[in-house]
Amino acid sequence: MPRKRLISFAASAVDDLEGIRAWYIEIEVPEVGERLLQEVIAAVERLADFPESGRVVPEFGSARLREVIHPPFRIVYRVHKDRVRIVRVWRSERLMRMP
Repeated sequence: MPRKRLISFAASAVDDLEGIRAWYIEIEVPEVGERLLQEVIAAVERLADFPESGRVVPEFGSARLREVIHPPFRIVYRVHKDRVRIVRVWRSERLMRMP
């Protein structure tokens, strides 16, 4: 059985999550934001066992850059030999671009 991979979050993904939480607080439904964040974390946790379960990000076409769609979010991550690095958590309708 393959070894579990460690999960880590890039600063950009942490900023995205904080922004999501802040937005739901701003519109006065913090409980919705908290529920969505818990769902995002649950979706990420499964990547430790199944890192290639997400689809390849269509904008890039690289097998190492994948995403899980958890409406209304895209959870974008990079697959490494021994870990999975979450790089962005964006609204699903948002397209990715190279910096």
